[in-house]
Amino acid sequence: MESTYLYRSSAVWTMKRRGIVSAQDVPRTINFSSPPEFQGEPGLWTPEHLLVAAVATCFLATFRAFTENSKLHVVQLEVETEGLLEKEEGGFRFTQILVRPRLTIADPADQERAQRLLEKAERACLISRSLSSHMELQAKVEVAAAVPA
Repeated sequence: MESTYLYRSSAVWTMKRRGIVSAQDVPRTINFSSPPEFQGEPGLWTPEHLLVAAVATCFLATFRAFTENSKLHVVQLEVETEGLLEKEEGGFRFTQILVRPRLTIADPADQERAQRLLEKAERACLISRSLSSHMELQAKVEVAAAVPA
């Protein structure tokens, strides 16, 4: 197994506060906008939704890996996440993300083990663990070629 992996995505501004995000080797794109509370368009994914969804999907995938390895039989798992965005000195930031998994198992004898695996998944989810990660800006500014009149 490799010790490093690289994931790429790109976002393109299309109009007003709207854009399209795509990812390497993923055939479908996602239309997004700023949130309506920041003059964006309602009814579209926002960067805020995508961040909170990343936590939910990572938690679910991590938990499923643990249940497969431990042979825990899962009937159903739904993960709801809720992110609290607050204005602080320096700007808005997520101050809390709640993860609310609803797990259904077949055998009542597995309840304690299921709870331990849920807690383990919360600690191991790489997205949650990465949210305070170092960010680096590598900007490139280009000048558009003059368009003939």
